[in-house]
Amino acid sequence: MAKIRTKYVCQECGYETSKWLGKCPECTKWNTFVEEIEQKNSKKEVFIIDKSSSRPMNINSIETKEEERFSTEIAELDRVLGGGIVKGSLVLVGGDPGIGKSTLLIQVSSNVANAGRKVLYISGEESESQIKMRAKRLGINSDNLYIFAENNLSLIEANLDSINPELIIVDSIQTVYSPEIASAPGTVSQIKEGTSKFMKISKKMGISTFVVGHVTKEGSLAGPKLLEHMVDTVIYFEGERYNTYRLVRAVKNRFGSTNELGVFEMRDMGLVELDNPSKVLISEKPKDVAGSVIISTVEGTRPMLLELQALVSPTSFGIAKRTATGVDFNRVALLLAVLEKRVGLQIQNQDVYINVVGGIKINEPSIDMGIIIAVASSFRNIPVSEHVVVTGEVGLTGEVRAVSFIEKRIAECKKLGFKKIVIPKNNYEAVKDIKGIDIIPVDNLRQAINIVLGGNK
Repeated sequence: MAKIRTKYVCQECGYETSKWLGKCPECTKWNTFVEEIEQKNSKKEVFIIDKSSSRPMNINSIETKEEERFSTEIAELDRVLGGGIVKGSLVLVGGDPGIGKSTLLIQVSSNVANAGRKVLYISGEESESQIKMRAKRLGINSDNLYIFAENNLSLIEANLDSINPELIIVDSIQTVYSPEIASAPGTVSQIKEGTSKFMKISKKMGISTFVVGHVTKEGSLAGPKLLEHMVDTVIYFEGERYNTYRLVRAVKNRFGSTNELGVFEMRDMGLVELDNPSKVLISEKPKDVAGSVIISTVEGTRPMLLELQALVSPTSFGIAKRTATGVDFNRVALLLAVLEKRVGLQIQNQDVYINVVGGIKINEPSIDMGIIIAVASSFRNIPVSEHVVVTGEVGLTGEVRAVSFIEKRIAECKKLGFKKIVIPKNNYEAVKDIKGIDIIPVDNLRQAINIVLGGNK
């Protein structure tokens, strides 16, 4: 009897070794190796190369055609996908447990089915009755929507011809397994095989496929990085589990722009899209309270206005505390150092807390000036006018640098009724002729603080 050969595979990066290791030498993660049975083909495959079947082509002779798309009937999700679902595309959906991935996808399934297209919803985590209960709660009822509680890849593939769907939802890829591979579901080998199989189905049969992927505690998709390279589009669900707002962000898209953003609100009847998130997110801004300022940011191609709050108070301990929610902590520490060195605010013995209202995370550098103004406002106890919006990147020498999409930012401010916007001086030439809003250019932090807060009080 032949000896069974085993190997150890890192579940984070896919690194293989013949013996167990505590720390992966590739991704430096601890306790990620799982034993798997090594697969060996009993017969050697002979490949015959047909030279007439494939040859290099001149780029000018290649004909292109526009991708065929169909709508999800959810405008925010269509925006993230680049205008709708591309026929034959493979989309990977990631997010924390309980954040609303399955809820959104069952809503998409219902909308597409109601439009006359057949949809197959494959679940390896829930039974048909559990999915039916969720669908009943969401008011979903369609003759074109089929539910299949199965995680065997061979059985799934065998049932495709009888249904002939135009959209497949797989929830989730970590529960799907191939009986040809001896390792357990969720291992690197099974995830690679499952994703590869659905990719072949999508391209060969022209079926659009959504695949749900679990995330690690660090927030990245579980499994090898190869999983993200294989698919056409990767979208992430963001937001706090116990917060009502959810963000859907595209981090990879072969058929549209990346970093596009969709905003939803979780309600009893499922996820509801927000057509004007700026208006909702700044509607509860307090009046005449120091430390609150409206900032202008752009996510993908969408301009958004958000409320940023800062609280500065004397520390009760020897070392001042710094806390940041919704913005990069290291960026906040850098800006506080600039504020002390270039403006002269003595906040080294002050606790500083920064928060972006609504549970939204922003990494765009244009929020720098908003952080500075909010901290200065709280430190001096001078409220910022409720009619003012600020935007601008801040450098280490205290200069205010230009930002992108300045026309879109100003248009959003005008639409929501703001009277003033403070912008970098280098952006002023492009927008100085815009009417209906007072545009104030600044070139350094001290000038910006004096204008917004009314001088050195």
